Amino acid sequence: MRTSKKRGIAEDKLALYDKVIATNPKVERRGTANAYTSLNGHMFSLLLPGRPLALRLPADAREEFLKKHKTTLFEAYGAVMKEYVTVPDGLLKKTKELRKYFQLSYDYVKTLEPKPTGKKG
Repeated sequence: MRTSKKRGIAEDKLALYDKVIATNPKVERRGTANAYTSLNGHMFSLLLPGRPLALRLPADAREEFLKKHKTTLFEAYGAVMKEYVTVPDGLLKKTKELRKYFQLSYDYVKTLEPKPTGKKG
């Protein structure tokens, strides 16, 4: 399993993440060391080096996902990210199935108040 020197994320995993992102033409991958997607200042998916994919889901979809896929809330840097689920690596390989949750995640952050930008003027 090769990793991108720039990102430290396994290239095969990054390619699978890109396939999921490509299911929504309004979304583009961001980040160099950590790959992520965001909308209006709200991150909704995250791929850290050596870690599984994390998706931000609304409460009802989050509970369903946790039970259906027998997974947990996502932890990063010693903290539980309460709105994020850990996507099992096997599911990351199933773009068609994961697409539904990626879209739910995108739709969820669209309902959130946009974060103010740091730009003046």
